[in-house]
Amino acid sequence: MKKESLLGKTIEELKNTISELKMPKYTADQIAEWIYKKRVSTFDAMTNLSKKHRELLNENFSVGIYDPSVEEKSADGTIKYLYDTQNGNNVETVFIPEEDRATLCISSQVGCKFGCTFCMTGKQGFKENLTTGEILNQIYSQPNFEFLTNIVFMGMGEPLDNIQEVLRTCEVLTSDWGLAWSPRRITISTVGVMANMTKLLDQTQCHVAISLHSPFDDERAMLMPVQKASPIKPILDMLRSYEWRGQRRLSFEYIMFDGINDTNSHLRELKILLKGLHCRVNLIRYHAIPEFSYKTTSEDKMMYFRDTLTENNIIATIRKSRGEDIEAACGMLSSQKKP
Repeated sequence: MKKESLLGKTIEELKNTISELKMPKYTADQIAEWIYKKRVSTFDAMTNLSKKHRELLNENFSVGIYDPSVEEKSADGTIKYLYDTQNGNNVETVFIPEEDRATLCISSQVGCKFGCTFCMTGKQGFKENLTTGEILNQIYSQPNFEFLTNIVFMGMGEPLDNIQEVLRTCEVLTSDWGLAWSPRRITISTVGVMANMTKLLDQTQCHVAISLHSPFDDERAMLMPVQKASPIKPILDMLRSYEWRGQRRLSFEYIMFDGINDTNSHLRELKILLKGLHCRVNLIRYHAIPEFSYKTTSEDKMMYFRDTLTENNIIATIRKSRGEDIEAACGMLSSQKKP
């Protein structure tokens, strides 16, 4: 039977754990510092704890920091990691180095329930939610941890469908007793699960990215079945009630598909749909996936889209494609181990 890990526990939960073991209260603060600030993976490394207390912890718990089972490097320097979950599944994480920053794209679920018709993760279906510890381990076991500048919840799964574990993860990452990062270094991407949007917005100050992909309801529903249960327009109305000119940033992800969502009518409707929102639009190249019929929009058309939106006072950028040769680019992640 696997031991419960301490990685992922809040400071209050650590205090309760220590109390149950009849250890001094201050030990919880020591353990939090060893795990969340010093990133140790064994209790034996916690040298300011007594030998008796380290033995007690070893008998009852694990730290919960463990290495990935597979590592794959792209020609452009992107690195993809495969992690084993406690339930015997697998999940992928992507490290993306750039000249002035290094981003870690992390997963919140194995698979996904929402079945976007262009996404490999959605195609494989849903298997399980990751625990807070399993989400955090993607960060804490990262070989390039000291270079990280940003974390994005844009890997496998829908973060708002695992909202409690994602919120707990953000608490660890931003609390003084945890990693003590600014929430401005964290972006949470979502297809738009209305039921949990207010929890995300009220309980964190992290940046938010909404998967849009089409301004037309019927077309968005074809690309993203979630549109039927959680339409985008009520979500946008709700987003307008929040302040987006301060520390928190709102962006919209827009994967461009040739001949589907890259026309002038889409540009006109986008301008109407996003009117009054202080936001940016990230234009993303579609990365071809076997068995999917979609094609990538031309570079010229993407630049035209970007320039036209910018001329109409909507900040737009073309996201640089990374890691496509190792299936680490947007929409390509899955939990399938390669033979």
